Amino acid sequence: QLQLVESGGGLVQPGGSLRLFCVASGYTLNFYAIGWVRQALGKEREGVSCISSSGGRTNYVDSVKGRFTISRDNAKNTVYLQMNSLKPEDTAVYYCAAQLTNYNSDYVPSLEPVGPYNFWGQGIQVTVSS
Repeated sequence: QLQLVESGGGLVQPGGSLRLFCVASGYTLNFYAIGWVRQALGKEREGVSCISSSGGRTNYVDSVKGRFTISRDNAKNTVYLQMNSLKPEDTAVYYCAAQLTNYNSDYVPSLEPVGPYNFWGQGIQVTVSS
């Protein structure tokens, strides 16, 4: 069973940066497309970004394009989300999620609707506030 653990969240001022980490264990990530999904308090969950198992294709929701970058290192079983120029509206719990695909595929999951994903991390809080 694939397990996902997020880290790197916290409190940052508007305009600041954070880098989220999603570390997988239990199976190689080469068979999984990965997405970052966030949920703000009182709001529906939102697909933020996703990356194919090969790392060759990515996708972003319009609100984060040009500010967020998703990447992965399959040798380290880790996916990253670099978040720059953060805004208060980016405040949310961020989850990484995995969808089983073919080995080193260029398939990317849907951002809207979210997923579908087979495995989810526990989530990590990102707060953007002065």
